[in-house]
Amino acid sequence: MLSSAHEPVIRATAPVVAAHLDEISSEFYDSMLSENPELWNIFSRSAQASGQQKRALAGAVAGFALSLIGAGPPMHAMFERVAGRHASLGIQPEQYTLVGRYLMRAVGTVLGDALTPTVAAAWDEVYWLMACRFIGVEARLYATQGVDPTSSFRDYEISERHEEALDTVSFVLTALDGAAAPHFRPGQYVTVAVDLPDGGRQLRQYSLSRAPGGDSLRITVRRVRGTNGRPDGLVSGHLIDHFPVGSKLPVSPPFGNLTPPPGTTPLLLISAGVGITPMASMLGHLARSRPQRPVVMVHAERSAERHPLRAEVLHHGSRMRDFRHQVWYEDPTTLDAVHHTEIRAGRVTTADIPLPPDAEAYLCGPVPFMQVVRAGLLQRGLPEDRIHYEVFGSDTWQQAG
Repeated sequence: MLSSAHEPVIRATAPVVAAHLDEISSEFYDSMLSENPELWNIFSRSAQASGQQKRALAGAVAGFALSLIGAGPPMHAMFERVAGRHASLGIQPEQYTLVGRYLMRAVGTVLGDALTPTVAAAWDEVYWLMACRFIGVEARLYATQGVDPTSSFRDYEISERHEEALDTVSFVLTALDGAAAPHFRPGQYVTVAVDLPDGGRQLRQYSLSRAPGGDSLRITVRRVRGTNGRPDGLVSGHLIDHFPVGSKLPVSPPFGNLTPPPGTTPLLLISAGVGITPMASMLGHLARSRPQRPVVMVHAERSAERHPLRAEVLHHGSRMRDFRHQVWYEDPTTLDAVHHTEIRAGRVTTADIPLPPDAEAYLCGPVPFMQVVRAGLLQRGLPEDRIHYEVFGSDTWQQAG
């Protein structure tokens, strides 16, 4: 809880800080990464180049400050989601001290004389309330996994590799120490550490794309092709082009909370692009353990040739007692008949998505896609607390709306 002395200060200055958050975030990252280049091994170069990571920080700080003064939505879901990302990267408590120092320096640089000692103390309290909450959630996640954040990565070998669709490859990962694959819940993800030709290392998070069980893990990677002047994905292309069977990859324990609880409530699984990966894991688990549970699965894709894991989804769906499958292809020339599947042309129209009564909805895909779908589901009467989502890359949901 924000102290009574600082609450009026935050109320008065929140609009000013919010108006300069992009500048503050840019100054923060530029100074911190230039003076601590080793941190490039943690922060995504691609997200920095596109500005995604900067917008994510801005959204989190602004959203949390507003929630403290009762002017914004609750942030519990954001903390759980982002803390899982941090834990999968091995973030440690002392790193919050470094971030706080550079963040407050950036605020001072951008606001200048407007940052009086009183205003600085108030925003410093906001930051540390947020940081301590993250530290607490992350400590719980590390304890649950039984890992030390300083040595949480294990070495895996790519034991199988499968071309799933255009620009999309699945990698089956087997632990080099011979130990069994870690237990995970359907919908969770891992972080992989990829060494690049220039000597740098990048960390990327990928959903586990098949159901729990067995002695290996599987991730499914789509090549990110640059558009509108943006470069191609740094890690996805490198993995697909240069990691054959036998290659080694350090991999984190599984994390994430996009996991349907046990029960009989109907599930609505909605994905776009490579966002199908956690949904495939969920459906595979349900087909094996709860085939009686009603499931509607909706997937959006540019074309049939880009649709990964389709045959696998159809196989799992055939084992379910109450399964509906709806696929949307933007390119109508690639429409083909698939048994037990309703195929539509164009972009997803939320009004046409089957919505079972009392459904729990799970979304994964590009943020703009999920925002449109979420808004449509809310308009159709699905309560906000029944809509769950996962974000690939930087979590810009809160700032984007």
